[in-house]
Amino acid sequence: MQISVIGIGYVGMVTGACLADLGHSIFFVGRDQKKLNKIKTGKSPIFEPQLDNLLERNKNRIKTTADLSDAVKKTELTFICVGTPSQSDGSVDLQQVKEVTRTIGNSLGSDNKYHIIIVKSTVLPGTTEKLVIPILEKESKKKSFLDFGIASNPEFLKEGSAVYDFFHTDRIVIGVNDQKTREILVQLYQPLSAPIYSTTIRTSEMIKYTSNAFLATKISFANEIGNLCKKMGIDSYDVFEGVGLDTRINTHFFRSGIGFGGSCLPKDIKALIAHGRALGIDPQILNAVIATNDEQPMKMIDLIKQHMDINGRNIGILGLAFKPDTDDIRESRAIPIIKALLKEKANVIAFDPVAMKNFQSLFPGIRYANKAQDVLNASAAVLIVTEWKEFENLDFRGKTVIDGRRNLKAQMTASIYEGVCW
Repeated sequence: MQISVIGIGYVGMVTGACLADLGHSIFFVGRDQKKLNKIKTGKSPIFEPQLDNLLERNKNRIKTTADLSDAVKKTELTFICVGTPSQSDGSVDLQQVKEVTRTIGNSLGSDNKYHIIIVKSTVLPGTTEKLVIPILEKESKKKSFLDFGIASNPEFLKEGSAVYDFFHTDRIVIGVNDQKTREILVQLYQPLSAPIYSTTIRTSEMIKYTSNAFLATKISFANEIGNLCKKMGIDSYDVFEGVGLDTRINTHFFRSGIGFGGSCLPKDIKALIAHGRALGIDPQILNAVIATNDEQPMKMIDLIKQHMDINGRNIGILGLAFKPDTDDIRESRAIPIIKALLKEKANVIAFDPVAMKNFQSLFPGIRYANKAQDVLNASAAVLIVTEWKEFENLDFRGKTVIDGRRNLKAQMTASIYEGVCW
């Protein structure tokens, strides 16, 4: 199939590259010409394991353009993968969705082929029906489900393992209102041999939010139990290993520590809370999920202050990305931790294998080390914020370590060791 992918962030890049690997022709559509030129050379503008290999292997199937209208006219399917960031009140900013939808609508009016638009951006239930479809119909002068297809197809990719997740997904969710669109999307995803769950557009949108809300709830629940365990001298990881043997529960996402970050969970939970309030519902559990997550990074500051006066001291930070195997720093737990350290007049020395360039835009004034060992050599104490594999091979002898991610080597070798929830 000829497919246009609008948006060259994590979702768009992974979706397009993986579909190219399945044999489809891909038009990546973006505004940043430097990023588009990089894609042409077989290099990804974002850091994601295996992505460069896919782009290089499928260069003959991949084209790039800043002309959205032209890309739509030359393709059969269009994936909307643009950002839906949070506004100050937690609600979703749909400006990018509106802009690209208008252009798509204008482009649909120029021929009679049955084009399918797939909303992969995370949008609240009702957005496709109440916003996207009316704009498409107005701009194209055509009728949805008759002259063109529209579908919701949420992504369930984890940054750092997104390529693997695409090819080994638990399920594919497609929200459709017409049989023709459904059949084409089933055909598109058939090679993945994954269960395809077909439902309404609105239900599909809600499945995405509900999945993220539950995963976030599981993490905050693990942290709340972890805080209790810490006070009682119990290792929360031992607790959840035993609890997770119950097949109704399992161990996934019981990662007690300093909480979750990234581009999805915080944004989506806040959006669901804001949407609930607009509907006259106060989502108490979700409010608690965010509150616990916001408080959790400060446990590291409380613990280090129990062991030393950090005013004027060199404090090392290992890890700046919100999780390992990505350069994404959005909602990274390192951000509030470093803000708190600077407020306490500490001197911060940080290292991350791939995220330092991104982090320098937020904190240009702190010191960045060339390697992890330099952080240990220069610091009075070290805070482990991201669970990068390479940190598991460090020798922490002679150091005070506050561990937010359960580094077993630090636990064994540090002179003074404190785990946040163990």
